[in-house]
Amino acid sequence: MAFRGWKWLLLLDRQNSFGKAWRSRRGGWKRCCHWSAGKSLDPEVKAFLEENTEVTNSGHLTPEIRLRLLTPRCRFWREKPDLWPYGDPFWAIYWPGGQALSRYILDNPRVVKGRSVLDLGSGCGATAIAAVMSGASQVLANDIDPIAGVAMILNCELNHLNPFPITIKNIINSEAGNWDLIVLGDMFYDEQLADGLHHWLRKCIRIQQTEVLIGDPGRHQFLSHSIHSQLHKVIEYSLPEYTRQENYGLTSSIVWSYQPSNESEDC
Repeated sequence: MAFRGWKWLLLLDRQNSFGKAWRSRRGGWKRCCHWSAGKSLDPEVKAFLEENTEVTNSGHLTPEIRLRLLTPRCRFWREKPDLWPYGDPFWAIYWPGGQALSRYILDNPRVVKGRSVLDLGSGCGATAIAAVMSGASQVLANDIDPIAGVAMILNCELNHLNPFPITIKNIINSEAGNWDLIVLGDMFYDEQLADGLHHWLRKCIRIQQTEVLIGDPGRHQFLSHSIHSQLHKVIEYSLPEYTRQENYGLTSSIVWSYQPSNESEDC
């Protein structure tokens, strides 16, 4: 099965196993860790990722950002998925919601300049990288996959940036951190996970007055969720042809501002 077929399985599986992983890892994860500048990477993992991904900045909304991704020129675009040794590589796809967030931040650096930013479900780290490039005073990237953490560090190096801190654990349902801005893309693919996100983000806004920006290309799970009635459209981007082909007909991606009303249920 080629990776293009595998990518379709990832799109479907993200609603199942990956969503369950986020939901089940409340309050931390046995394999959680925290990376910062200077932390050494596992040389075997680093070598594997460098060998089996392609450095690219084309076909996406942010040509300013170079990323290691799985592309048609990579071995695992054609290999059987079960030969990939590190779990499903969701981080190796530049999802359209993340692309829209990153483009918006690069075009509007005032959104992050001098502010603390949490990139939730960071994946390849592109939106966190965009925040650093645009002058954020503090950036924390969060994902539950330790391999995503390695990929983010490699992607920082590609863009001549010192690696930002990365935390590898589920922070949803944790105490609301003191962040000026939380950004998250492509996270509303599972109903229960979406419910947890809705509750936690609302708590962050109520307690810390955090601003929240969400990127999504209009997936059914997102459009049908109750959070959608409390979102304000910020900007819509037409997706490049390559990204359209990767995402089976999705043609645009939108950045939304989450602004729950005072009448929203208590957190």
